[in-house]
Amino acid sequence: MGGVMSVATYTVTGMTCGHCVSSVKEEVGEVPGVTAVDVDLESGRVDVTGDPLDDAAIRAAIEEAGYEVAG
Repeated sequence: MGGVMSVATYTVTGMTCGHCVSSVKEEVGEVPGVTAVDVDLESGRVDVTGDPLDDAAIRAAIEEAGYEVAG
């Protein structure tokens, strides 16, 4: 095992239910390098763990799932 895993946190708007969470987890989980996706539905917080993390690809995956990244 090598390297330190990075964690990036995003605030995602538009998620309203468990299905939304599943969609985001599935899309973001397909981004190369991502090892874990933790979604908090109430706050819209999405923690993505992986190495390396491709910020643009993660944002694109969230948008692909039909949601927006705030900020």
